[in-house]
Amino acid sequence: MNYDIVVHWTAFPLHPETPEQGFTLEELFAGRPFDVKTAMQRIKQVADQVGLPMSERAMTYNSRLAQELAKWSESKGKGDQYHRAVFQAYYVSSRNIGEVDELVGIAESVDLSGEEARFVLKERIFRASVDTDWARCRELSITAVPTFVINNRSIVGAQTYEALEEFIKASGAQRRNNEDRT
Repeated sequence: MNYDIVVHWTAFPLHPETPEQGFTLEELFAGRPFDVKTAMQRIKQVADQVGLPMSERAMTYNSRLAQELAKWSESKGKGDQYHRAVFQAYYVSSRNIGEVDELVGIAESVDLSGEEARFVLKERIFRASVDTDWARCRELSITAVPTFVINNRSIVGAQTYEALEEFIKASGAQRRNNEDRT
């Protein structure tokens, strides 16, 4: 990282009405003036431009439990690895991140205890933490993901490195010395 910033992931209520088995994208956007194929092509194009791997998916799944497990993984010091693994599972491999067994496998893939992950999900230990995040999103009027927020300023959508760097600099973050970079 080239700047002295601390990243805090905040869970966002993205289509919380989605059932565990998911919806096709056509079902999700039924009755809305929205061309799924065109939108997915645009998302793929942007992903390609910024170097994000992404497949052409046809389904959306409920991410609530994945968000709760993210809070747990963050408490274990594995938040970034878990978030990357969930992104890969959902956007690249089109796996159902609403299923407990899938999430346990993702946790194990980043060297977290599958048994503990299953317990965290069964007992909904991080439910309140995700509820707090969802409330924060409403308070900040966040309506899309990703949204990056620094000092009450925000930038929405997948961004190039250069755009994020400008946003970070304009928000007052200091560049690290070369020897501090990781």
